[in-house]
Amino acid sequence: MASSSFFSSSCSRNWSYDVFSSFSGEDVRKNFLSHFMKELDRKLIIAFKDNEIERSKSLDPELRQAIKDSKIAVVIFSTKYASSSWCLNELLEIVKCKEECGQVVIPVFYGLEPSHVRKQTGDFGKIFDQTCQNKTEDKIIRWKEALTDVANILGYHSVTWDNEARMIEEIANDVLDKLNLSLSDEFEDFVGIEDHIKAMSSLLNLKSEEVRMVGIWGPSGIGKTTIARALFSRLSRRFQSSVFIDRVFISKSMDVYRGANLADYNMKLHLQRAFLAEILDKKDIKIDHIGVVEKMLRHRKALIFIDDLDDQDVLDALAGRTQWFGSGSRIIVVTKDKHHLRAHGIDHIYEVCLPSKDLALQMFCRSAFRMNSPPDGFKELASKVVFHAGSLPLGLDVLGFNLRGRDKVDWLDMMPRLHKGLDGKIERTLRVSYDGLNNKKDQAIFRHISCMFNGQKVEDIKLLLATSDLDINIGLKNLADKSLIHERNNTVKMHSLLQEMGKEIVRSQSDEPGEREFLMDSKNILDVLEYNTGTKRVLGIELIMDETDELHVHENAFKGMYNLRFLEIFGCKVVRLHLPKNFDYLPRSLRLLSWYGYPMRCMPSKFHPENLIKLVMREGNLEKLWEGVASLACLKEIDLTLSENLKEIPDLSKAMNLERLCLDFCSRLLELPCSIRNLKKLRELKMSFCKNLETIPTGTYLNSFDCLVLSGCSRLRRFPEILTNISESPSNLSFNVLNMTNLKSEDLWEGVQQPFTPVITRLFLSEIPSLVELPFSIQNLNKLKQLDIRDCTNLETLPTGINLHSLELLVLSGCTRLRSFPDISRKIEYLKLTFTAIEEVPWWVEKFSRLKDLNMANCNNLRRVSLNILKLKHLKVVLFSNCGALTEANWDDSPSIVAIETDNIHSSLPDEAKSSLPDRYVSVVQLDFSGCFNFDHKVLIQRQTVFMRVILSGEEVPSYFTHRTTGNSLTNIPLPHISPSQPFLILKACALFDIATFSFHSFNIQVCFRFIDISGNHFDYVDVQPEFSTSNLGGHLVIFDCCFPSNKDMIPLADHVDVQFGLTEKDLDVQLKGCGIMLPENGQSLGNKHCYPNILSSHFGGKTSNNAYMGGHETEDSQEGGDSAVESSADTLSNVCEADEDNIVNDECHETEQSDEFVDSYVGTLRNSKRRRIK
Repeated sequence: MASSSFFSSSCSRNWSYDVFSSFSGEDVRKNFLSHFMKELDRKLIIAFKDNEIERSKSLDPELRQAIKDSKIAVVIFSTKYASSSWCLNELLEIVKCKEECGQVVIPVFYGLEPSHVRKQTGDFGKIFDQTCQNKTEDKIIRWKEALTDVANILGYHSVTWDNEARMIEEIANDVLDKLNLSLSDEFEDFVGIEDHIKAMSSLLNLKSEEVRMVGIWGPSGIGKTTIARALFSRLSRRFQSSVFIDRVFISKSMDVYRGANLADYNMKLHLQRAFLAEILDKKDIKIDHIGVVEKMLRHRKALIFIDDLDDQDVLDALAGRTQWFGSGSRIIVVTKDKHHLRAHGIDHIYEVCLPSKDLALQMFCRSAFRMNSPPDGFKELASKVVFHAGSLPLGLDVLGFNLRGRDKVDWLDMMPRLHKGLDGKIERTLRVSYDGLNNKKDQAIFRHISCMFNGQKVEDIKLLLATSDLDINIGLKNLADKSLIHERNNTVKMHSLLQEMGKEIVRSQSDEPGEREFLMDSKNILDVLEYNTGTKRVLGIELIMDETDELHVHENAFKGMYNLRFLEIFGCKVVRLHLPKNFDYLPRSLRLLSWYGYPMRCMPSKFHPENLIKLVMREGNLEKLWEGVASLACLKEIDLTLSENLKEIPDLSKAMNLERLCLDFCSRLLELPCSIRNLKKLRELKMSFCKNLETIPTGTYLNSFDCLVLSGCSRLRRFPEILTNISESPSNLSFNVLNMTNLKSEDLWEGVQQPFTPVITRLFLSEIPSLVELPFSIQNLNKLKQLDIRDCTNLETLPTGINLHSLELLVLSGCTRLRSFPDISRKIEYLKLTFTAIEEVPWWVEKFSRLKDLNMANCNNLRRVSLNILKLKHLKVVLFSNCGALTEANWDDSPSIVAIETDNIHSSLPDEAKSSLPDRYVSVVQLDFSGCFNFDHKVLIQRQTVFMRVILSGEEVPSYFTHRTTGNSLTNIPLPHISPSQPFLILKACALFDIATFSFHSFNIQVCFRFIDISGNHFDYVDVQPEFSTSNLGGHLVIFDCCFPSNKDMIPLADHVDVQFGLTEKDLDVQLKGCGIMLPENGQSLGNKHCYPNILSSHFGGKTSNNAYMGGHETEDSQEGGDSAVESSADTLSNVCEADEDNIVNDECHETEQSDEFVDSYVGTLRNSKRRRIK
């Protein structure tokens, strides 16, 4: 292992390159160096590339400057290195930079002993002596000293490595480590960061393959997050997957379950779903139990940071046990509560301590003066500030920012503030920032956010404070400018320390809670409500009922708080709430009223909601809101979800600004008031599972409508006519969601002339037994993008002769009487037709120019498929699994049919479709015919126009694979003549697997190729197929194409090839039973279709090595080599087929039982390739 020397602290300069490589010989260039450069590129390390600079005896000025501008020099000593005076002069310059500016040197002894370089002996010494002829004595001495100097540095000796790929990766990691000793600008102002990193390194013990959890513990504001971020920046590229979980992530993940207890199973499940989506970089991950995390991550080497942990349930949900993660994983938990670490069994804990006085002063000066020390005349003042800040890094930074740019007089004027109102170390810092706000309005906004609105949307805060005379728009900007709040994703976020400081400010307003602006502490709120001690000063109350067992409310509790604007009472815990029967008053000043579990049948009789903006009364006993017509001019939102006793909604004719009405699970609600027809600003109406709802007012004109959800309203008698007055609406008006699933009425459509407004974009009509056909008026839905009509068991036909121009997704799964293939749009991208009675995929499916995914699994009546579907350029996945009646698949090429050949389909596409296709695009399709036991798949192979990956059920490798075996490897397969002008060679491969247990299995197939020339030299290539998943028992055939670059340096020289099949990960229930290879005729496949490198390099891939050919300094031309033109890719393309013969024979090849030699050397490289793809 190479040494880990540090950069000289005196060498502070702007480097142009991370690495300069010194070498000699084309053998080194095309072998070791090309792979090394590729590894550096993958790790985002900038290396100098000489681009074949013409060499002379003197060192080129460009190279000399490149050496000086590189942080690290990697010297690759080969036998021929000493033959180049150019390289020896390079070495002199490298040694000079090493001595003068601390350049790090890493020697690599490639195919020779270090002692031969150190002492100039052996073949290396003989060549060196020849180079020294006619050279001056001084030059020879300097060369010898440089060779000895560099050879004495601990480096890498290729002879001691059994796998060159692993050695190259280790060297690249060593380079990365040394580069990371100089942190990015993001962390350069955090004084002492390197000391923290050094201490953490010993605890992390990255060399160990164990899964280790490490804690970072210390008080708020001490720099834990900065240390964690620096570590994450340095380490993340070493791991397959990495993620940094912060408070914003947790807050966002909990948004769906606002107020829920993290111990709740559904809450944990939701948190895990968000976590997996983040670490796997996948959207819409679906999980149904807690154990999925272990299943999905146990084979991944993961780096996970959980920052600012304050709830044990978060840690339990995201990193419950070390067994959840792959070998070498590291989980770093950052918290101010050491108990969380001990409770989780974390013994490796780093305590972040306060910096020394000198370091604290330097931290402060960086923030206040952007210098390492105070300027003349400020040292005493700066030292006082540091003392009063208690050396807390966050306090030093905030105070420094507030004092930056001020003169000495201002400093002297501000110093008294540091002494008077600051009790604790953190408060003494943060209170100065609060006092430094420009006016009392900004301070008031700060208190509002810290006590009521932290984590709320900017728009909601502006609405709730719009009439408060606080100039909210400019006030929010002022707070953001002073780093007191941050706006992220349209949400206001305040640091927890600042928030606590703001609450302390409010608490300090009075010893009597009822005399304060805001009440946040449960005990204080309980006392105020029970003993009626609230006053006009109280503006807001936020009571989390989970913190108490019962709540007593005085009948006049709110009468004294007549200025109360914000009242929130929520929680998941069932609390005994004692509310007097004669309780009849809530302040008319209320703008936000949110009361979960409200116990009364009606709102207080004397409540006047004319100022109310948001009314949230979930899970309560309300039967109605109020009597009569209330003045609701300000009201924007009503949420009565889970009000199971609610029977009626009041007249809302005066709620002309209402935008959202949510009545989900109001199971006793019978109808909506007619006044809803006139709510022209209403955007959302949600009434899921209002099981007794019978009618919706007809003729409703809702010009702002965006979402209507009536799913589960099983007694709804008539389909609602939701109309839009287009003449009064903007041209871009859209109706986003109409959800009408699970409606049972037989007369649902009777008398409805226009059931759908033409501006709907997503329409859900699933599980409606009375739906026999779609109304022809659906042709008017020109903005419809998604149509979901699944499980409508009586649906028999769809309209014909229409084309919904915007439709992208059509779901008809479970429509068991539907017999005809849908033809309602030619722009569909995703078509789901599982469990239908469709009998044929017609020829005109080729006109669906944008189709990407067709799913017709379990269509028991499907008998024929037109293979014209394979002409579609965008097609990726076609599923016909378990279609037992499927027997026929044909190409439809009769003159009467407008057939679109693959080669000219591009010109036939609309302009918008063509714009999304790369030049010379090659289609790649996955076809699943598993369970189609009567299907003859040979037609797929006989006329193949696209690259395919075909999955079939079968027990034997098909006979047309001329080279096949019952084992897992084939050797000595003769290769056809390959023309140098042919850019790629394509072989067809088949793997036969047997699934032994009835459970879900997923695995990746890898195929290792060794191309061998007549001299025994070889070139290795590993092809990894995308993940294959199945839960079916028995034999499965996977047939796919493997593509290889046949450029001048590689495959054209090969005489034969050895092949071995296997799985990337072992699975005892999945057994490889056979394999086969089919060679192309005349060196080609896919008919006359050519493969284009600019496309295939992004789809086909493998890990290559070439031990038979020459190499040297990285060049532009070398990028055409197979090692760089083809890389491992998760998107590797392939095909699959079914066996049809009884006998398996070996034709001109020999089955081998022990041929793992060259495969094993690629397993580590393969896994690393997968890791890079995931990231």
